[in-house]
Amino acid sequence: MTEQVKSANGKLGILMPGLGAVATTMISGVAAVKKGLSKPIGSLTQMGTIRIGKRTEKKEPKIKDFVPLAALEDLVFGGWDVYEDNVYEAAMNARVLDANLLRDVKEELQAIKPMRAAFDRNYVKNLDGKFVKDIDNRYELALAVMDDITNFKADNNCDRIVLVWCGSTEIYFEPSEVHNSLAAFEQGLRDNDPRIAPSMIYAYAALKLGIPFANGAPNLTVDIPALIELAKETNTPIAGKDFKTGQTLMKTILAPGLAARSLGVNGWFSDNILGNRDGLVLDDPDNFKTKEVSKLGVLEDIFKPEINADLYGDMYHKIRINYYPPHGDNKESWDNIDIFGWLGYKMQIKINFLCRDSILAAPIVLDLALFIDLAKRANLSGIQEWLSFYLKSPQTIPGVPAENDIFKQLIKLQNTLRYIMGEELITHLGQDYEEEVVETA
Repeated sequence: MTEQVKSANGKLGILMPGLGAVATTMISGVAAVKKGLSKPIGSLTQMGTIRIGKRTEKKEPKIKDFVPLAALEDLVFGGWDVYEDNVYEAAMNARVLDANLLRDVKEELQAIKPMRAAFDRNYVKNLDGKFVKDIDNRYELALAVMDDITNFKADNNCDRIVLVWCGSTEIYFEPSEVHNSLAAFEQGLRDNDPRIAPSMIYAYAALKLGIPFANGAPNLTVDIPALIELAKETNTPIAGKDFKTGQTLMKTILAPGLAARSLGVNGWFSDNILGNRDGLVLDDPDNFKTKEVSKLGVLEDIFKPEINADLYGDMYHKIRINYYPPHGDNKESWDNIDIFGWLGYKMQIKINFLCRDSILAAPIVLDLALFIDLAKRANLSGIQEWLSFYLKSPQTIPGVPAENDIFKQLIKLQNTLRYIMGEELITHLGQDYEEEVVETA
């Protein structure tokens, strides 16, 4: 389908609701890379390679040279926030990156100022920012966000726009009738229905304009029938949810290995401490539950205890997240894993991961933005499950179980790129090599 992929000519605007630690770390990093001050480590779109054809052909170009992605030089950044700080001020306050590095890109960062946020404190009780739109009705808020997007695109001479939610985790709630169809959702907007979250307002505004949307938090956002319907109606790609960074990243790497070797798991206890704005928000039980649900499903999806009862049927999985201001953005996680092997003999694995949350999340934001823009230009619409590689709680077509094995997710992502470019998919069967040997013998 390579002939259907539109070129990446022109500027790509990346708009992010939430210009906090994650978004400013990504923006600052891109600015530093463009100046030759650092490398885009952790970004698959910039550093990753992809195999084309047979192993014996030894063709492994960089992904950015294989598919037509927007170049870093063509990216323009913006977004919304409940605080008025420009990106330089916000990055300094976040204290993720070294102050000297930030000063090297100060001019570029200072030029990026947030737009007033569409905000409802009922969804994030521990934030008290006042830089918000003075609009009470949700439909009018959506129209205002659409105006922001349209004006940003014109003011910055952008050819295309994508939105990536980098805002805080909203409170946990279940979908209801207002989320079940586009008609009900739009009526709910006009009726100012409180069950429509701020993240949904941003998603609706983007999709109504045919602009791709990726959700980096565990909120209920584009994973509702109404917005899936709108995405299909406007031929727009969507992806969600929740950036896969620290502890869950480790789980999706380690758990597939245990499952592959048919090693049993009695229990997996996970504890976290972090002190950034995300930690403050998650200090509220209603917001924590949203994150907990997102993190809990990963192991169950990989181990499938309903199928593998002897190995995982009695597994106890517990997760805790604690707000600890002294750590700032430096998250620390502990995992105690009780496993058992041959004849039921018990063993243990212990992990102490001292990670930097925003350092791990920043390249995810960049990759999701570039890939979902590619999806739009390749005429892909609706749920983009191939982007599950980056997400804790992958959005799938209704009725299709999620795949949380990161290695299988990578195969799906790479095969999607091959498909887009009209290359043969790789199954890793290897039978063709054996056939070649027989034919030449």
